Amino acid sequence: MEILKVKNLKTYFEIGKEKFKAVDDVSFSLNEGESLGLVGESGCGKTTTALSIMRLIPKNGWIADGEILYKGMDLTKKSIEDIRKFRWKEISIIFQGAMNALNPVLTVGEQIKEAILLHEKISVTECKKRVLELFDMVEIDKKRVTRYPHEFSGGMKQRVMIAMALSLKPKIIIGDEPTTALDVMVQAQIFDLIERLKNELNMSMILITHDLSIIAENCQHTAIMYGGKILERGKTNEICEKPMNPYTKLLLESFPDLDKEKHMPSSIPGYPPDLTNPPAGCRFHPRCPIADGICASVEPKPCYISDTHSYSCHKGGAL
Repeated sequence: MEILKVKNLKTYFEIGKEKFKAVDDVSFSLNEGESLGLVGESGCGKTTTALSIMRLIPKNGWIADGEILYKGMDLTKKSIEDIRKFRWKEISIIFQGAMNALNPVLTVGEQIKEAILLHEKISVTECKKRVLELFDMVEIDKKRVTRYPHEFSGGMKQRVMIAMALSLKPKIIIGDEPTTALDVMVQAQIFDLIERLKNELNMSMILITHDLSIIAENCQHTAIMYGGKILERGKTNEICEKPMNPYTKLLLESFPDLDKEKHMPSSIPGYPPDLTNPPAGCRFHPRCPIADGICASVEPKPCYISDTHSYSCHKGGAL
């Protein structure tokens, strides 16, 4: 059953006298208990999409158009006061870089307790009990509940952030690059933990990353973002096995595949577009090796090759 539907979302920022189209006509859906990966290079609009869902856009930004439907309720129409009650309880987020997300002068236990007491009318004793249960859940020694953030490693801080995100048992959890700056072994542990908790608590998840290999391991569905738009979306195995957009293909080639013939991963030439003045036509055409005149002048419409797999490209599958 569908729990979240984002329809034609447009989120813009004002930078000086210019308008920055960070998210430009983005649509996707998320079912109960499933995981969706948002993938793309830095600056493609992934985090802004997440912040739009949470209604946490900075003051110089706004949702210009579109709908964010949670169980049929449009979050863009809710007041900030209603959204404050909604955050963490229904949808929560694990922010990028736990090192900077925790308050250095409060113990980690106090920070989790504060989040719970702001949203629920329970006694301090009950709240402390729940904090200890959360520490158990994310596999942190309960004795460390009175420690400060500087006394934790990067991986342990990220576990604290996961505990905080789960403190009110949300229906959807958003992970925004949740393993940034962690080594490969700790990354694997964190993703194993998130997957286990997602299944145990029957949550849905949106995972934001630039790494398709992480999505392949952790998400049933994938949406490929570039220049504020979604260029391809579908089941993860469909996209990995039969990518139709040239950008998706080049992204896949930029990561080594242990199951295929050995080759040197290749980078994508060029740079993402300037979203204060995005290119006409397909946003990817200035970097695309097969682009021609129509790509530079006409924006491609979504093409469906199955009920679940769609792409936007004039030359789908031609690369």
